[in-house]
Amino acid sequence: MDTSHLVEHAGAAGSLFASIFVVATLSMRTMIPLRVFAILTNIVLIATALPMHNYAVVVLHGVLLPLNSYRLHQMLQLVRDVKQSVNSDLSMEWLKPFMTERKCGPGEVLFYKDEKADSMYYIVSGRFRLVESGIELPVGAIVGEFGMISPSNTRTQTLECVEGGLILSVSYDQVEQLYVQNPAFAFYFLRLASARLFQNIETLERRLAQQTAAAPAAVAKSA
Repeated sequence: MDTSHLVEHAGAAGSLFASIFVVATLSMRTMIPLRVFAILTNIVLIATALPMHNYAVVVLHGVLLPLNSYRLHQMLQLVRDVKQSVNSDLSMEWLKPFMTERKCGPGEVLFYKDEKADSMYYIVSGRFRLVESGIELPVGAIVGEFGMISPSNTRTQTLECVEGGLILSVSYDQVEQLYVQNPAFAFYFLRLASARLFQNIETLERRLAQQTAAAPAAVAKSA
């Protein structure tokens, strides 16, 4: 029995079905749905190409399928990590896969107060100090994120390396791309940044209270 015409009809139907998935993929506005439809498109095109012995298409989408699957996993993992961070210790370790390394030496200034801000940093090792406030940042701290959400996009303090170490940096453009790709990431990032802002305010209030309490004692001692 000649089944070639059946294969041709199946191939035509499969191509039409695959085209619908391609159009749906291109119409997606955010990254997670786009990756999901891209994976479905890869599967449909592989299934369509196999009966027609179109091995070039099979190889192409056989490569794209794991790539799209990995990118989908990466984005879903990012959202999970941000949610967990918001509900726990406010860590920003979830940004590390998107950051680049930079070594710093003692006395090196990473940025100055009032200059244009374009990136944020994650401290891996060493000691770093905000000059104007005198606050020393611990390992694992993120710094420079407020320049992104401030109206003027300028630095509020100067950051200096006190003891040589390693930092990771990520540009605001990269963070904005993550915003566009996944609205959930944007929402949780804003929650996280707000929580860190209140945390910083609380730290400064404690320091001010300590200085206010110490002032009368110092006056009495000098008298």
